[in-house]
Amino acid sequence: MQKPKKVVLAYSGGLDTSIILKWLQTEYGCEVITFTADLGQGEELEPARQKALLMGIKAENIHVVDVREEFVRDFVFPMFRANAVYEGLYLLGTSIARPLISQYLVKIAHEHGADAVAHGATGKGNDQVRFELSAAALDPAIRVIAPWRLWDLTSRTKLLEFAEANQIPIAKDKRGEAPFSVDANLLHTSSEGKVLENPAEEAPEFVYQRVVPVEQAPDAAEMVEITFEKGDAVAINGKSMSPATILATLNELGGKHGVGVLDLVENRFVGMKSRGLYETPGGTILLEAHRGIEQITLDSGAGHLKDSIMPRYAELIYNGFWFSPEREALQALIDKTQEHVTGTVRIKLYKGSARTVARWSDHSLYSEKHVTFEEDAGAYDQKDAEGFIRLNALRLRLIATRNARVAKKG
Repeated sequence: MQKPKKVVLAYSGGLDTSIILKWLQTEYGCEVITFTADLGQGEELEPARQKALLMGIKAENIHVVDVREEFVRDFVFPMFRANAVYEGLYLLGTSIARPLISQYLVKIAHEHGADAVAHGATGKGNDQVRFELSAAALDPAIRVIAPWRLWDLTSRTKLLEFAEANQIPIAKDKRGEAPFSVDANLLHTSSEGKVLENPAEEAPEFVYQRVVPVEQAPDAAEMVEITFEKGDAVAINGKSMSPATILATLNELGGKHGVGVLDLVENRFVGMKSRGLYETPGGTILLEAHRGIEQITLDSGAGHLKDSIMPRYAELIYNGFWFSPEREALQALIDKTQEHVTGTVRIKLYKGSARTVARWSDHSLYSEKHVTFEEDAGAYDQKDAEGFIRLNALRLRLIATRNARVAKKG
């Protein structure tokens, strides 16, 4: 295959992507353009720019972009309108970041006239699929380079040797085996590998990045009120905030109370099982609150339909199909259900739990006069239930009659 002339690399500034940057230069002799996304990972990103400069990248070819608001507004919030959870537990923190990164890789490639993009995902994981499916959907002609599937640097030792041979700075804690791998953004922190690879062993406390162990959480509960408009959170405790600020604020509150830790063995799209520790404090609170406001504002038919498609929607995101027509079609249905999901929810945070304790809305479908155990002033005629039950029981009676007749003949 012809060597690429210009490549846009998803670049973190860490050891692996720095090695990839140099490998692209030496293997293909191509011009490299770097893209570093500020997704709220909590790290200073200016060192990534400086490191790229030191490795010979022109200043105009280095892109460090703050995408926090876009990430939460256009990716996290639409996903949370669906209450999306993969395999019943995982809030898709890594999965939902990949299409945004891919979108920028392709956009920057078009701006620079690049003929390829590159990523640092390995050949064993889901991220390679997510990056490449997204790129294919956004530009069917773009070439994607995945060095982990191409090079012979198949061990940590070989990576370090390559780095030393090419004068790539190596952090002291990278000399030898790192204890585990961390991926972070505003929605979550994901820790995998090494000390976590044996699912029979409890994750050590030093793995925790964002959430305090529940034993260390405060002994007093804390209340937080979250206001929604059309399915999206818009305020905390009555104060309007931007999407990214809302998630950051909930992360701080949830992390302090030990909320949102998940130890999961999941099924990767590529076929294997993997074990990870996920910390999603703000997302856990947000999911609980969103379900809380839907309880009083969403019709049962729409809500049950939405719940029935949620696993499929979550699987599409996990598997990398954010830009697929089927995900977009499901999103249109989900967004239609959110037209009246407006109101406020009060959540109690205590020792690892986030629990809805109150909810109210001008769009509420809850009718106290219909459900009261006291006099309802004629709001509901209990005699109506008899005919309702008779009609719903009719097919069951017919089946039972048929079965008895067949059994008698047999």
